Amino acid sequence: MDPQYSRPPEPSAAEVLRARYAGRLPGRLDELTGPVHGQVELPLHIAWSGLRAYDLDRPRQRMSLYRTVLAEGQRHDLLTHLNGDLLAAQWPALRTLVSRHIRDVWEDAFPELARQASAAA
Repeated sequence: MDPQYSRPPEPSAAEVLRARYAGRLPGRLDELTGPVHGQVELPLHIAWSGLRAYDLDRPRQRMSLYRTVLAEGQRHDLLTHLNGDLLAAQWPALRTLVSRHIRDVWEDAFPELARQASAAA
């Protein structure tokens, strides 16, 4: 095949996922200004099946909300539904519940999350 007409290789599924999650990241964790207590109802574009309302004062529901928003939310959703302090506090456990791609993107962007996970281990 003539090199002039060859196409660049397609990105792998992992590269596509990493780029998708990286494009949603805030610049800093303190930009995540979501609520700390009370009820949160996620919009349908994030939680299209199953539970949509979460009680942040119940640790399992809070963890489930964060997992869902990290996986399905767009940048604006991350900023409005997640709280930087809560994310950091629960990161050691939360990082085991999200995909490797999400975990790697967040820990690469925010080394303090990786340090917190190491300190908790």
